[in-house]
Amino acid sequence: MERNSVLIVGSGMMGCGIACCSALAGNRTVLYDAAPDALSRAKARTGENLDELVAQGLCTRQQVADALALVETDADLEHASETAKVVIEAVFEKLELKQDIFARLDALLPVEVPLLSNTSGLRITDIAARAQHPERTLTTHFWLPANLIPLVEVVIGDHSDPALAQTVSAMLKDWGKAPVIVKRDLPGQLANRILQAVIREAVNIVEMGLASAEDVDTAVKMGMALRFPVWGPLEHVDAVGLDICGPVQDTVLPEISARQTASPMFKELMDTGNMGYKTGRGFYDWSQKDMDALVKRRNDFIIHSLKKIREPNK
Repeated sequence: MERNSVLIVGSGMMGCGIACCSALAGNRTVLYDAAPDALSRAKARTGENLDELVAQGLCTRQQVADALALVETDADLEHASETAKVVIEAVFEKLELKQDIFARLDALLPVEVPLLSNTSGLRITDIAARAQHPERTLTTHFWLPANLIPLVEVVIGDHSDPALAQTVSAMLKDWGKAPVIVKRDLPGQLANRILQAVIREAVNIVEMGLASAEDVDTAVKMGMALRFPVWGPLEHVDAVGLDICGPVQDTVLPEISARQTASPMFKELMDTGNMGYKTGRGFYDWSQKDMDALVKRRNDFIIHSLKKIREPNK
């Protein structure tokens, strides 16, 4: 039987977003889920991801129709595996669950079929610990929302074949994604290590009374973040000059947080029942802010940025 499908294990928010990307790239895409209710909604959820792209002018109605025709669901993992040329696991972030799935897929599939995990925080080395062929395993971490954000972190595990990372990256580029190869299997992968450093200092600034949470977010959103889609931090260093940035680092770094654990502010807020948006209050009072409007504004800005990024250089 011909191996001509991308198998996605897990049909939740991330699985359906990844399915959208796969099908748009012309791949027969099969979604599997052990939960019947989730699987019954999977094709519709994938369609919603595709419809969002049409509504924002990122693809045509015909492209969506063609992509949706390539999406299937299957409640039998063994049957779904029969035509898989690559597998992307996108289930809950539970190590034992992922290990069970990888061990089962490893037994079902020939060794040339890559087994990829969308994990955002677990090590692929640990996920593949019970697989007989860990050399064909990698992390491919799609960022949320997967149908919009181009970034995919391709993480090489302790026993992964580094050449496979190049092959998978080439596949993802064909999907229109922007893969980056992470050469060591460390917590936080690549982009999340940078994000966590930003969050650590943002919280530290509020904790020490240097600025309010709102002003911290405004400084990021209205300053450095506007440049980031086309101007990375190391491009900034080269543009400004190492002779200037080096002394700035010497002055500023001793004054910023070097904490190895979360700020005590997290515990203080949680101890009073303030978990963030889900409880109505965290760093902000969410009775005074509209999360739905904020998410829409975020997505609209991402879409606007994507359109600009895709424009040919003039």
